[in-house]
Amino acid sequence: MAALPVFAPAFARGAPESFADLADKLAPAVVNISTTQYVDRKKADDAAPGSVPWDQWFRDYLDKRDGGSGGDRNQRRRSTSLGSGFIIDKAGYVVTNNHVIEDADQISVILDDDTVLEAKVVGRDEKVDIALLKVEAKKDLPFVGWGNSAQTRVGDWVMAIGNPFGLSGTVTAGIVSARARDIKSGQYDDYIQTDAAINRGNSGGPLFNMDGAVIGVNTAIFSPSGGSVGVGFASSANLVRPVIEDLRKYGRTRRGWIGVQVQSVSEEIALSLGLDKARGALVSQVTEGGPATSSGIESSDVILSFDGKPIDKMSELPKVVAQTAIDKTVDVQLWRKGQQKQVKLKVMELKEGGEKVVAAAKPPAVAREEVKKTNLKDLGVSVIEISDEARKKYAIPESVHGLVVASVDEYSDAALKGLRPGDVIDEIQQTRIGNVADADAALHTARGAARQVVLLRIMTAGGIRYVPVKMVG
Repeated sequence: MAALPVFAPAFARGAPESFADLADKLAPAVVNISTTQYVDRKKADDAAPGSVPWDQWFRDYLDKRDGGSGGDRNQRRRSTSLGSGFIIDKAGYVVTNNHVIEDADQISVILDDDTVLEAKVVGRDEKVDIALLKVEAKKDLPFVGWGNSAQTRVGDWVMAIGNPFGLSGTVTAGIVSARARDIKSGQYDDYIQTDAAINRGNSGGPLFNMDGAVIGVNTAIFSPSGGSVGVGFASSANLVRPVIEDLRKYGRTRRGWIGVQVQSVSEEIALSLGLDKARGALVSQVTEGGPATSSGIESSDVILSFDGKPIDKMSELPKVVAQTAIDKTVDVQLWRKGQQKQVKLKVMELKEGGEKVVAAAKPPAVAREEVKKTNLKDLGVSVIEISDEARKKYAIPESVHGLVVASVDEYSDAALKGLRPGDVIDEIQQTRIGNVADADAALHTARGAARQVVLLRIMTAGGIRYVPVKMVG
């Protein structure tokens, strides 16, 4: 694989007198992406986000061409859209957004000199909205290199080149407004926010630093009007580059996987677990047969660091794991029942498909079919032990064990936190609960330890989550 040049800023720079020299140098490596899709006329208005629907702009012309009276709108017709991209290798590898080329029947790359080249998809990744294309040219193509987006600072100057509204070679400039933005588009969100003007059609284009290195791929905007309002987002180069390398080598992305589902650690959860502050990622579920199971990681553990990298927020863990080399054995620092614990874990490759969650150990069977309600005063809830009748009434699977919430005091913290009748409590303060006696013992221990908040694991139709609940009284 050809080496990619890497540029990194050595120091902060003042406002440039002009961006002209940089634009002249970089513009030849920025391309237009033209996609063609054959669609029903009634669907022709549904263009890819971030691209420009030429059919809408020239509908009158198209109607006249098709017969002068609008033609049969139930017939299929060709829909063409334009986006942006950039060349990363003289051999003709082109980066763009996946949403720019998604569902396209034909993809063309239009160079700076108006040369049109047919493009083939090498690979694409929907999770980070990135695609790698390949074109064949009769000469070496101009290309740009990656920068280290981790060195980018808020306030740094940046420049975007792209194809907004079909206007090729458009250059805009601004500053980095924020880093590491999570805009809730996926679990691997790592966006650079910029006030450089980014509009529809800029998608897939590069965001450059002042050394001419690509530090981001322009992907999304926030805009009530549909045009730029100075809030644009570019996927960070450090997130995108490993994906591109995988797509080039394997045709797919190889991500690390450890077999856990996690949730955020709130201040109340930290208090209930005796953590010094809200940090880490709380393990809510462990996948059967996954790396976490083999390493001894359990639900209710808090992952504090992974492969030497501190996990301050839950959202950091999926990105760190995904970028870890497959088959690498790493150290994982945990918080378990008031103490730190370190385990070794071998990272495996994430496979698409279902995962089987490890079920709780089955408690002793309830002797009688009818079980009376028991009021857990410390929590402000009444519960019943699971029986066949309870399973039928609340649609509780056979694999689920614990106590069924029968009622909730409307003035309790449990009600405020969303506990509802039919929820199953299968863990209190990191202790498995099979019956009322188990619950009483766990709550008694929490009282003895002067816990103001206890952590419940709640199983609902929507999944499993940990809920911190203030003790009553």
